[in-house]
Amino acid sequence: VQLQASGGGLVQTGGSLRLSCAASGRTFSSFSMAWFRQAPGAEREFVAAISTSGATYYASSVKGRFTISADRAKITVYLQMNSLKPEDTAVYYCAVRSSWVISTIVKTYDYWGQGTQVTVSS
Repeated sequence: VQLQASGGGLVQTGGSLRLSCAASGRTFSSFSMAWFRQAPGAEREFVAAISTSGATYYASSVKGRFTISADRAKITVYLQMNSLKPEDTAVYYCAVRSSWVISTIVKTYDYWGQGTQVTVSS
């Protein structure tokens, strides 16, 4: 399975970005996809996840600012990020697990994308 993430970049505080991540190489009958992020010197942390059941879940730090969505047929997940803050600066990774149950734990995800840099300037 390959995950291709895109959409990162440099934006000013208060700006918006939309990340995309497309999975290929395998079909999933049920799955959940998520975004994690990792800032320099920090551990990888959960951002948001969506399940084929339609359920979503967000980290408290991004709830109300970020929106996760997915195209199940294309096995593609999106992350719309609004009202960005400097503390959102990180490399963002997409991940997929072959379960409809949402997880916030890094090691429970089976496949990972290469990461895309998001930088928010103050």
